[in-house]
Amino acid sequence: MMLELRDIDAGYGTVQVLRGLSLQLAAGEVLCLLGRNGAGKTTLMKTILGLADRRAGSIRLDGVEIGTMPAYRIPRLGVGYVPQGRRLFGEMTVAENLRIGQLAGDGDEATRNSALAMFPRLEERLGQRADTLSGGEQQMLAMARALCLGPRVLLLDEPTEGLQPSMIALIRDAASALAAGGVAVLLVEQRVEAVLEIADRVAFLENGRLALDTTPDALRADESLVHRYVGV
Repeated sequence: MMLELRDIDAGYGTVQVLRGLSLQLAAGEVLCLLGRNGAGKTTLMKTILGLADRRAGSIRLDGVEIGTMPAYRIPRLGVGYVPQGRRLFGEMTVAENLRIGQLAGDGDEATRNSALAMFPRLEERLGQRADTLSGGEQQMLAMARALCLGPRVLLLDEPTEGLQPSMIALIRDAASALAAGGVAVLLVEQRVEAVLEIADRVAFLENGRLALDTTPDALRADESLVHRYVGV
C-alpha cells in the first residue's frame, strides 16, 4: 500500500474538520473522493501535504511516517498537488511555472519533457505568461507543474471545475494514463459522472469522516448512494 492514513484528526486552529479518518491508496490506483461542500475533502489533501493541523493519527508513504514532517519535505518524497483554482504564478511564463515544479521535488529535464508530452499545447506556449492562458490551458499547466516533481502520488482537487467537455476528457485521460504508469491518484470531484470511467474506487466523506468506500460498479447499480452523500 503506497499511501495510508490511519485515524486522522485534523483541522485549522480550534476548528476540527477530519475525525478518525482512515484511507488507503495503492500504486496505480485512482481513488475518487466525493462529498458535500465542507465534508473535508480539501482538508484531507492539505493534511497529507502538511498544510493543515494534524492532531492525531498517522500518514505513511511506503511505510514511512510523513505526518510529522514539515510541509516542504512532502513534495520531495514524490507527492504532487494540483489545488482547486490552479494557483499558478500568473506573471511568470509557462516555462518558469514548470521550473518551480521541478525545484519543489526531484524532477529533471526528462520529467519535464514527459509532462510536456502529456500536454503538448504547453510546449507551444513556454514563453507565454500563465495568466494569459485559457482556463483549460491553465489547468494543463497546473497538472504539468505537479508532474515536473516526478510524483508517485498525485492529489487533484476538482481539476475539471469550469472546463468544457473536451478539456474534461483531456484531464481525465491524463489522470488515467498516470495511474497506468504506476502513480497513485487521489481525485476530488463534485460530479461523479466525470470520473466513474477512470476510478478504481470511490470514497464518500461526510462531516469529516469516511462514510463509504465502494466501487464504480456499486454506484452504477445503486444511484441512491450518490444522492445520499452528495445530493443537497
